[in-house]
Formats: sequence, C-alpha cells, structure tokens
Amino acid sequence: MAGSTAVLAAILLVDLAAFGLAIGAVQSRPSARLETDERKEWTYCVYRPDAATALGGVALALLLVGQAVAAFASRCFCCGAALRPGGARACALVLFLSSWVTFIIAEACLLAGLVQSAYHTGYRKVFFENPPDCATVRRGTFVAGAAFALFTCVLTSAYYYCFSKARVNFHRREAIIGMTPL
Repeated sequence: MAGSTAVLAAILLVDLAAFGLAIGAVQSRPSARLETDERKEWTYCVYRPDAATALGGVALALLLVGQAVAAFASRCFCCGAALRPGGARACALVLFLSSWVTFIIAEACLLAGLVQSAYHTGYRKVFFENPPDCATVRRGTFVAGAAFALFTCVLTSAYYYCFSKARVNFHRREAIIGMTPL
C-alpha cells in the first residue's frame, strides 16, 4: 500500500498545482487599452503582456501528467490484474469514467483559454474609421478550466483510492486438478 500512497500523493500534488495555476491564469488575463498614434490618425489596441498563456499551458500539462500517472499506475483499469469483486471495484469503475470526462472538459476549457489568450496578446491592428473592439479572454474560460481541474483532482484521487482497495489481497481462484502419480 506504500506505493499506492506515493501515487495518490503524486496525483494530488500535480492536480492541485494545475488547479492553482489555472486560478493564476484567471487572475492574470490580458487587458487591453486603446491608443492612438502620434499624429492621432489611427486608433489601435495595445495588449498588456500576460502570464495567463504560460500559466494555462503549465496547468494543462500538469493536469495531463496527473491523469497519466493515475492511468499508468492502475494500468488503465482494464489491462491489469483482476480486481476483487464488490463495491470498491464498481465505485472505481464509475470514478474512472467520471474522472476522464471531467479531465477532457478541463483540458478543452484550458486549451480554449490558451488559444484566446495567445491570439489577443499578439494582436495589434490599425483601424481607420471605427474604433477597435479590444476583446480579451472571457473570465469564464479559465474559471471553467480551473473548476473542472479541481473536479478531476477529486475524482481521480477517489478513483485511485477505490482501485487500490479493490486490488488488495485478491487472487483469482482457479480450479486445480491433481496431477500427482497414483
């Protein structure tokens, strides 16, 4: 069970770090301001450099690492040795599927926030007649990613705990035919 504790600690550490970085990405979203050139002929958007892109990218990678650790340690639930029948195995199956659903949603939200943040940070265009619309990353994009990262952390940790309980001291009974000489 010592190996299981180390894996569970690694999953928690990596997933909580991903959650914290996703919250940091929410707080450091890029902001924009309108500026005019020296001759006051053109109006354009200037985006403040942001850390949201880097924080979101690291959160995305850490969340992937946490899910990979759980998948490799449990041999992806279906490829390892047989588990003890009962509630722990059924609970592990439900938590396994739920953790993957929340993981995919969290990755999609963080990736959408990354793409929006990277696009707006590098965006500088001159507008002639109409004032520009300086769009920034919506707050909800990284917030949703952070929330689902936390859900993934809880579900993956619970899954690995139930998986470890179902794995302990279970050996499949096989029919034994005596092969001793008469």
